[in-house]
Amino acid sequence: MLKDLKEYEAQSYEGVLGNEEVFGVVDQLLAQVTWARRVLLVPPDITRCYSGAGEITGYCYRKLSRRAEVHIMPALGTHRMMTREEQIRFIGEDIPESAYRFHNWRTDTVKLGCVPASYVEEVSQGTSSLDIDVEVNRHLVDKSYDLVLSVGQVVPHEVVGMANYSKNILVGLGGRQMINQSHMVGAIYNLERIMGKVDTPVRLLFDYAEEHFLDKVPLAYLLTVTTEENRQARIHGIFAGASRRPFEKACELAKKWNITTLPARVPKVVAYLEPEEFTSTWVGNKAVYRSRMIVEDGGELLVLAPGLIHFGESEEADRLIRRYGYRGTPYVQRLREEGRFEDADMVAAHIMHSSTEGRFTITYATDPEKVSKEEVEGIGYRHMDYREAAARYDMEHLPDGYYTMPDGEEIYVIKAPALGLWTM
Repeated sequence: MLKDLKEYEAQSYEGVLGNEEVFGVVDQLLAQVTWARRVLLVPPDITRCYSGAGEITGYCYRKLSRRAEVHIMPALGTHRMMTREEQIRFIGEDIPESAYRFHNWRTDTVKLGCVPASYVEEVSQGTSSLDIDVEVNRHLVDKSYDLVLSVGQVVPHEVVGMANYSKNILVGLGGRQMINQSHMVGAIYNLERIMGKVDTPVRLLFDYAEEHFLDKVPLAYLLTVTTEENRQARIHGIFAGASRRPFEKACELAKKWNITTLPARVPKVVAYLEPEEFTSTWVGNKAVYRSRMIVEDGGELLVLAPGLIHFGESEEADRLIRRYGYRGTPYVQRLREEGRFEDADMVAAHIMHSSTEGRFTITYATDPEKVSKEEVEGIGYRHMDYREAAARYDMEHLPDGYYTMPDGEEIYVIKAPALGLWTM
């Protein structure tokens, strides 16, 4: 559906777009769907707080609700439901709580079809071979809505290569098997071969699912490319349409703004996780995924995580992480063979992604009253008291990138790890 929708964009390879440019693209898209009377907006959750998608979603709600019934269903995937405080902070206090709908990936989905094992084997170059069910939230296909507008950010991603587009629907509003198996396909193929690439095995299986099954969904996209400065999103591009072309254009711009190439590996990376955005290693380990390629052998990644309160975003994931820890791919594969991750391959994949395979060490600096030294060491990481870490590495004053401490320690600072990829 909506394949004849005209595509609009505004982008800059040099600077930041103004509100007039950003919302001008939004207005051009909305002007084409005046027939829509029941609209579902699908933004990310608070873990994408620098995506610009919250402000754009609020804008769309205000404009569309003048003439249509509008609901907001964040693309949670397996993440926890947003709190009312997070809804207000991310999307706007004037958006009523009654407008929100919650996606439950365990119970709210219907099966649309299956990506065959032969195709998965082909696109994964023989590393995976399994049938993958395509499930999405039932309200996308039961005629509850005559327009589904997916709003999100294109940025390097550890599972799919470049985030968003159909992933927002197939995983963000998807079911257990697609979430499980797509993550495992990516983990087995190796995240370092995937991050920052467009046509990865997981993206290609999403493309298959979209081509064969998402034609049942009246779906259009608003895609941003952003960076962060002084804890504010800086929008460099916005792309609107219903085909793959806006996504492809966004990917090219994101490669410019969100991928940093270093001439050599560094001995120590210090990454910071915003407390409002990152409360678990399930999400916070983007600091691991996105920086792992620049840490030298025997080096250290120090993650300052003042908001950390748990490991998994669900009780199931938290329990499995606490039980088995981040202890490398061979260990996880053995556990899988023993059936320890039955119907929970997404957790196994996350543990594989979050392990260094012994190449360097990971230290998490937490508030010990929220997550103790014993808990952090119990999952296979080193621990540092956040107060001690913050006193030494003051993120209010340290610059992004290379920095030499007064005592001569050489570090590389990453203040917003979820917004990029650092590579060689």
